[in-house]
Amino acid sequence: MFRALYRTVLGPDRTQVLTRSLGRWRVPVHAALIIYAFVWAIVASAMYVRQVDSDGWWVVIFLVTLGPYVLLVWSPLYAWRAAAAGFIFVSFLMAGDRVAIFQYWTVAPLFAVVAAFYSRPIVVTATLISTVVFACAQPTAADRAFAVPVIAATVYLFGARGRAERELEEERDAKAALEERARIAREMHDVVAHHMSLVVVRCETAPYRLKGLNEEAQQEFAEVGEAAREAITDMQRLLGVLRTNGEVPQREPQPGVSRITELVRPGDEAEVDVGDIPEAVGLTAYRIVQEALTNATRHAPGSKASVHVHEDEGVLEVLVVNTAGGPSRGGGSGQGLVGMRERVAVHGGTLTVQSTEDGGFLVRARIPLGDK
Repeated sequence: MFRALYRTVLGPDRTQVLTRSLGRWRVPVHAALIIYAFVWAIVASAMYVRQVDSDGWWVVIFLVTLGPYVLLVWSPLYAWRAAAAGFIFVSFLMAGDRVAIFQYWTVAPLFAVVAAFYSRPIVVTATLISTVVFACAQPTAADRAFAVPVIAATVYLFGARGRAERELEEERDAKAALEERARIAREMHDVVAHHMSLVVVRCETAPYRLKGLNEEAQQEFAEVGEAAREAITDMQRLLGVLRTNGEVPQREPQPGVSRITELVRPGDEAEVDVGDIPEAVGLTAYRIVQEALTNATRHAPGSKASVHVHEDEGVLEVLVVNTAGGPSRGGGSGQGLVGMRERVAVHGGTLTVQSTEDGGFLVRARIPLGDK
């Protein structure tokens, strides 16, 4: 209970549930809510001016009414907090049923959004706080405060499906991330095994390449080579654990930046200007370009794409931009962006994905090269 109270009153909230739920409708819906709040801000300010001589507090009432709705699209919980605090403040300035009107037409919609989108502990805590605040701020209309639990229960039930869908989406994203990490580990196995094989070869050939090695040095190289062989065997066992049922082991070498031009479609542009970079980084760059071009083909058929891969002060930059195309063909797992983020995160890099002004799409990855 205390944890729920903290999360409701003081805890951080960056869920942006309203933005994710509304999708492309978030801008017009938020604009409509801002207009709604603007109208009621004028009404509340006018009520105060008519009640007493104008002393400047009407400006504060205007901002207290409008402000929470500005926060709404970022965090409904923050918006409700601001509205509840503002209601307490306004209740000291305005008397009579005007406060009740202010309550039901400016604070209640924000509370309803919280009840619709948040978890049960937060909704229950917010309901109790709202009921107490409304009842104490206006004792003469305390009976109206008991409508708050009714509103909360009704809206919470209507929002149950949306919450279930969001939880399912979060679970799906988490599962996709785990699957992508396993895939990355399987691919990285080949890169690491290649390096370990070089260690074995150099250790075994050291007595023939290096003149004058004494018996102790030769024994040391032999032990290092044997340890490297055991490491390769252990990695192969680990790879068997990571491999899903029915998956056939890959025999071909993992691709790198040298094969990026093979991905480019006819009519697209490609510019690859890199030197000697780590194999793991090259594999990540290849997979990012592969996924970006696959998405362009699937979701923007007929579009033109440009691929640029180059080094920039110790960072490998991968840029894929496609123009607008025809209607999306759908298909795919829908987790391509999750996979790209996981791959870039392995190297401590950053990934930027966004729409372009001409209706296309941009994917930019910046991957640190380290000491190579």
